[in-house]
Formats: sequence, structure tokens, C-alpha cells
Amino acid sequence: MKRQQVELRDPDGVLRIAWRGRELFRWSWRPKLLRRVLPAPFVARHVEYSLIASPDDDVQPSERLLNIILPALQRAASLRLDDLDRRVPADLPYPPSRWPGEHYRLLMALVAVMQPRCVVEIGTACGMSALALKQLLPPDGQVVTFDLIPWQQYPGACLTEKDFADHRLLQYTDDLSDPDLMQRHHALLRQAELIFVDAAKDGIMESKFLTNLRRISFMKPPLLILDDIRVWTMLKVWRGISYPKLDVTSFGHWTGTGLVDWLGTP
Repeated sequence: MKRQQVELRDPDGVLRIAWRGRELFRWSWRPKLLRRVLPAPFVARHVEYSLIASPDDDVQPSERLLNIILPALQRAASLRLDDLDRRVPADLPYPPSRWPGEHYRLLMALVAVMQPRCVVEIGTACGMSALALKQLLPPDGQVVTFDLIPWQQYPGACLTEKDFADHRLLQYTDDLSDPDLMQRHHALLRQAELIFVDAAKDGIMESKFLTNLRRISFMKPPLLILDDIRVWTMLKVWRGISYPKLDVTSFGHWTGTGLVDWLGTP
């Protein structure tokens, strides 16, 4: 095996073994080691490791972010997600309507406040976020969601063909961490007013995506929403963003929700 086919990526702590350009093995060893050295001091349904850091030496939020989030929080408090709740098992301990804790009501509220005509989602998964983003779109609005696999093949998908019938929801199966594929969708992406990223959470895909995003000539500065910013592998990604940003985890997803005024100034 050639030396360049074995890659140890640090500080993300991901060991990759490839053969003739094809990845054969991936192991995130750092989180596993951390759990052994520093066990959680309490018991919970789901635990993730994180880190707290001083905010005064990081980029501060812009006035635009504050003007968006404050009315959005008021709107989120009164929203109902009955249709989304019906799409998951009744005994699920974290239904889409749980807020704070889950981010679906916040996503709906941000769309209600901003009224974007073009919303782009990175990471379709089961489709719950796409449905939340679609709920309060303006009449001429559309959600375009990207994933590596078609939604029909995703285990536990909440989407149905009916959700796409009005053409206000569209899916592409392209990896936008690839600069060539990103450029293929340049005409679409430059229209985006709200971009929601909930993808690999490995800190690698997201870094590549954000690098590619800087090459998009947006028609207007979009609002970027990043999921899981408090997860260990995402900490460096969030800290490294140089545009105005705001951590709204207490009002979003418990694993971290961050808003970025992409291309904005503090």
C-alpha cells in the first residue's frame, strides 16, 4: 500500500485507509478515546463532548442577525408542528415539535420572518428539516435539498411523493463539498437567501463546503444556519467562521445551532 493512501487527519482524529482512490476504512478514534479518559459525570439519553471558549476574542453578531433572531424566537414559541409530529412514532422522546431542544420550530420561524424565495438545505436525511423549512415559505418560494442518496433510500424517511408534487420541494443527490459539483449548481446557489447545513458533522465535509461557498457570487448575503456546532468535531469549524455569527443553541438544537450573516460585517 502506498504511503499517500493512508491518511491520519488531526486534530479531527479521523484515520482513513484508501486503496486506488477508494476509501476502505474510516475510524474516528479521538471521541472514543475521550469517552474512556473523561467519562460523562451524569447519565442521559444521548451525550456529546464539547468545549466552552471565550466569546470576546471571536467574531461578534451583526445587527442583522439580532433583527432576524428576536422576532423569530417570538414566532417559534407559537408555532405548531402537528403534521410533522404525525410522521414520527408517537412514543419518540424528541418529536419535531419539542422546542427548545429540537430546531424545527426555529427553522419554520426563520422562514416566516425572512420569507426567502430560495432555501437550500445540505443534508436531506429523513426529510424532517426540509418539511419544516417548506411549511411557511412565500407562495413563490422553494426548498432545494441536497444529499448523497435519494430520499426514497434513506432509512426512516418522513417524506412522500406528495411533498414534491407542488414543486416547492426539490432534491439533488450531489456532494457540495466537491468544488466541481458546487459550481454545477452555482446559478441556483447564488439565489439562496437561507442555507441550512446539517450534514456529516465530521468537521471535514463542512469545512470543504464552506470553502466552496466562498466562491459563490450571491445575489444578496444569505443567512447560513449550521447544525451541531457544539459537537466536538464541529467546534473548530464554528470558531473558524470569520463572518458575523450567533450561537442560538438554547433556542435551537441541543447539539448546537449557529446563525451566520454570510458575507456580512459585524
